[in-house]
Amino acid sequence: MKTSNAAASQKPQSYRFDPEILREYDIRGIVGKNLSATDAYYVGLAYGTFVKRETGGNRICLGYDGRHSSPDFQKAMVEGLMAAGIAVERVGLGPTPMLYFAVKDRKADAGLMITGSHNPGHYNGFKMTLQNAPVYGAMVQEIGRLAAAGDFETGAGSLVDIDIQDAYVERLMRDTKLVAGKSMKIAWDCGNGAAGEIVRRLTKKLPGEHILMFDEIDGDFPNHHPDPTVDKNLVDLVKVVREQKCDLGLAFDGDGDRVGAVDEKGNILRCDMLITIYARDVLKRHPGATIIGDVKCSQVMFDEINKMGGKGLMWKTGHSLIKAKMAETNSPLAGELSGHIFFKDGWYGFDDGIYCSIRLIDALVEAGEPLSKIMETLPKIVNTPEARIEVDEKEKFGLVSKLVANIKARAETDKTITVDDIDGARVNTPDGWWLVRASNTQNVLVMRAEAQTEAGMARIKAMIEGEMAKIGQKADFSAGH
Repeated sequence: MKTSNAAASQKPQSYRFDPEILREYDIRGIVGKNLSATDAYYVGLAYGTFVKRETGGNRICLGYDGRHSSPDFQKAMVEGLMAAGIAVERVGLGPTPMLYFAVKDRKADAGLMITGSHNPGHYNGFKMTLQNAPVYGAMVQEIGRLAAAGDFETGAGSLVDIDIQDAYVERLMRDTKLVAGKSMKIAWDCGNGAAGEIVRRLTKKLPGEHILMFDEIDGDFPNHHPDPTVDKNLVDLVKVVREQKCDLGLAFDGDGDRVGAVDEKGNILRCDMLITIYARDVLKRHPGATIIGDVKCSQVMFDEINKMGGKGLMWKTGHSLIKAKMAETNSPLAGELSGHIFFKDGWYGFDDGIYCSIRLIDALVEAGEPLSKIMETLPKIVNTPEARIEVDEKEKFGLVSKLVANIKARAETDKTITVDDIDGARVNTPDGWWLVRASNTQNVLVMRAEAQTEAGMARIKAMIEGEMAKIGQKADFSAGH
């Protein structure tokens, strides 16, 4: 353990962030365009100020991912945090859930992760958490306000380096049911993201045969983009699972807080179906509990949760928004189609793709049958993956507002359709449903559709194409998968 003490090296001044980087549930931008080491310094200074005033504490854990800009951002952020009088506990390079674990395990007041998540390599950003609450929405805007006003706390901060990796792996291992005699053959695609080293350490301890793919952390992401919700990014994993006759394939995004999975036949599982599998186990211990899915999740998931005696609740997309809703409803399990899945049952309530992998392995051990067999028990539907249509960042929310207004007007005369607008437009029709919403992390509109039949899907897609054309956009479902 290495420690040091330092006072603020430069006098705080006011600073204005580009408003585009102050997102709904994090701070994120393009390096060299609207995000720099100077931004990192002032985020540290403003967030340190926010944490001291919000919690009365001054201890913050700090981690970073494998992007090329992250080490420089970390150095600047340490300076900003210490200038605010923060005791910084630096946990180093690793996945975002390792940082979240450090905050919980070390009982720190807050955490700050430097990561561009699943965005392309030229993006970066900052995810923030308090000990017992997410940081999002108005709190993100308050950090911007503090910086713009130059309203900073000051003091002599301190810095300590903490090696949390082994403690995190041991905690992941604590409850696993994968023991000698029940071993499996599993392929792990780390996508050259920040989860690589942790997955290496974890699989050395797990019984069975483990094939590690792209586990070298590399901010260029040379093999494929680290986003497991996009089918083309799982091509290599599917191939390995089929050729090596694996029981399961697992994949992670750039910072390891999201998971993707393929069954032993190489079929891709959407994360709403994973949540359905997890719910079977969780509801045994929490009968009647609320289980949350975002607006992109399948109706099958909500229906199955209700059939199992749980309460399926649809909510807004966004990891911080989901975490806040979990706390409000005392939910033991929640998730998003994008692969953010949150276990309060047996875990800490934060999104952790690696822990989700352990729970999926456990579900297979418990079932004693292949993943494809488990999936056969669920109703058969036709659905699309997420499709992403690139639009101007400044226009994306306005475009969705226009679409919502148009479809609501249509619903006034066409009583066969209804509209849920908690996050974009989720439109229910006799054939199924479709969704268009604005991403909070990228300059895209996100679309998804689900129907009972192929013919119904054709009708739904025709409706989407017509509504998107009204706002000057083309509904291309080949975009993003």
